[in-house]
Amino acid sequence: MTQKTKEELEKEPVFIGKIIEEELRRQERSVTWLSRKIHCDRRNIYDIFSRACIDTGLLYKLSVALGTDFFVYFSASLQMSDSQENTPPMCFAQE
Repeated sequence: MTQKTKEELEKEPVFIGKIIEEELRRQERSVTWLSRKIHCDRRNIYDIFSRACIDTGLLYKLSVALGTDFFVYFSASLQMSDSQENTPPMCFAQE
């Protein structure tokens, strides 16, 4: 799996669950490992993978557990939206 460039990330809406899943796989860690790190049932991790939106507190826990700043994906998208009109929303669904 190749990492996307900043330009590629800026051109597409953020689907945070998929990004988290890709990072977990890139680190070759298991769903069980992540569920233990953030103190939740492993079924909840699979639910997270399907989310387009996520609570910031949970995103912070995931960022710490995986050592990855997932907020940067929203920042890149937000910076792009400042320079373009009618940019698609960063998040498609309400929780």
